[in-house]
Amino acid sequence: MALLQSEPIALIDQLKTVVGDGDLLTEPEDLIPYGFDGTAAMKHAATCVVTPRTVKEVASIVKIAGAAGVPVVTRGSGTGLSGGSIPVDGGIVLCLVNMDEIIELDPANLTILCETGVITKAIDDAAHPHGLFYPPDPGSMKISTIGGNVANNSGGLRGLKYGVTRDYVMGLEVVLPSGEVAWLGSKCVKDVAGYSMKDLFVGSEGTLGIITKVLLKLVPRPKARRTLLASFDSMEAAARTVSQIIEKQIIPCTLEFLDRKTCGCVEDYARVGLPTEAAAVVLMESDGPESVVEEEGDAMAAIAEANGAIKVEKAKDDAHATRLATARRTAFSALARIRPTTILEDVTVPRSRLVEIVNFVEEVGKKHRLEIATFGHFGDGNVHPTILTDETDKKEMERVEHALSDIFDKTIELGGTITGEHGVGLAKKPFLPRQFSEASYQLMKQVKQALDPAGLLNPGKIFDLPETKVS
Repeated sequence: MALLQSEPIALIDQLKTVVGDGDLLTEPEDLIPYGFDGTAAMKHAATCVVTPRTVKEVASIVKIAGAAGVPVVTRGSGTGLSGGSIPVDGGIVLCLVNMDEIIELDPANLTILCETGVITKAIDDAAHPHGLFYPPDPGSMKISTIGGNVANNSGGLRGLKYGVTRDYVMGLEVVLPSGEVAWLGSKCVKDVAGYSMKDLFVGSEGTLGIITKVLLKLVPRPKARRTLLASFDSMEAAARTVSQIIEKQIIPCTLEFLDRKTCGCVEDYARVGLPTEAAAVVLMESDGPESVVEEEGDAMAAIAEANGAIKVEKAKDDAHATRLATARRTAFSALARIRPTTILEDVTVPRSRLVEIVNFVEEVGKKHRLEIATFGHFGDGNVHPTILTDETDKKEMERVEHALSDIFDKTIELGGTITGEHGVGLAKKPFLPRQFSEASYQLMKQVKQALDPAGLLNPGKIFDLPETKVS
């Protein structure tokens, strides 16, 4: 594979003919912010950053890179938590934040078409005046781009009821490794013509193509919402509460939990009135018609109380609901204040195994002498063990690696997955073969090789492929 350093001036000149000087960064001080994403302890210097404004420019850049044998790493806001947008040696960083237009909002078909640089929350904000709703709400929704969400199939707090990003993608415009532009999907609710190629690109982390436009499904906006916060003296009681809520066929939009350590950090940070002596706190939110919300809220409160909840606090109004929700939404920010490095992990197990994985994480912390807090999406089994450490302490980081290996192995043993919403990228790449059979693992590699035979799109992410010489 050719490196950008081999003929930098010629390649830079070619890129300038596409985007001009203003959308091309080559000075070291300008490149610093593009050398890392939201993943702790991962960074790599970028060689050049290009920020196109049209799909035509993206296609031209990909063709130039392909002809030179230069890798391309696509990037949005850089909020990823798996190292998926970390630059590679000699590669071009293709940042799509300038492609930020909402092209069409179609209330008749309940869809919205936008470029991939649009901020996630802006999509829901645009839908709101029409009485419509875009449910996926990753923690970074105020700054992450929809393209990054699609590339990583992002989840969020509302995943239990509403699903994840994939469930809302109806169509995609994709620039292929050849520089050709393909449209995949349609506005049709039913469409089974050929392979579902759009689904192949959702969650592909920029390794198969560059997503430039997204057609998303919208849903009617809920008329009402009820928010409750229940605290428990054991994780088991909290888990029983969640299980019984589901067994009663109540599907709230949110069922989140925080362990004792997270509660203490959040209370110290946000002062929302959390009971810091509680072993677990569960945030419950129901939305829908007013009568249903009231009924579900009362039922969830009764289930929590029947399971020995220390306290069940019901939001009195929207402001109070926001304050209660703050307990969960500020968890990462609160924990990040404790140590220099915060490693936010992401595993998912069947809901029936939640207590086992949470208790196992606590034991792993003791075993490896690490400070670990745990919070996450109790309703869908997605747990975020968060290791508070210092990346400059090599011995401690070795213990961190051992702890993560233990957690991933236990997750797989329990029938879970090593990532529920963050993606594989660089961070989870070594552990992916543990989850899949050899046939399944090789099948993914074959897809990559078929669509990107030169291996130039985000190489080294998800898995490694043999070096391919470009003639």
